Amino acid sequence: MSDEVRALGDAKVEALVEVMFLAAAADGEFSAIEHEHFLKSVESLTDGRFPVARLETLVSEAGVALEREGREARLASVKARLPEANARRVALSLAIQVTAADGIIRTSERELILETAEALDIDRDDAANLVTQLTR
Repeated sequence: MSDEVRALGDAKVEALVEVMFLAAAADGEFSAIEHEHFLKSVESLTDGRFPVARLETLVSEAGVALEREGREARLASVKARLPEANARRVALSLAIQVTAADGIIRTSERELILETAEALDIDRDDAANLVTQLTR
């Protein structure tokens, strides 16, 4: 995954960080512990491309945008910033990894993944296959 992320420009990586945040915050809770774990995960998945302070800023801005515009609008924004189908697949893969971080994908998280796939114009079957591949 990191080679695919490495090949993307900063603006696209920022869109990936936002989709990961949307996945992490989907249950309406984003505790300090979840926040810390999320930042470490993002730093790892992006190979330390952004310093933690920059990630903090991106997460804060994503939170404000989510509150102001709603999830559907933010997913549309991510899609617009990731015009290539492969980049959107990477985004969905990262969202799946975030939701599966605790080793379990709950029904609500599966619905979130399918909603994200639909918003990013990724076939539901492809999304289901990604879930299977990434959660083995």
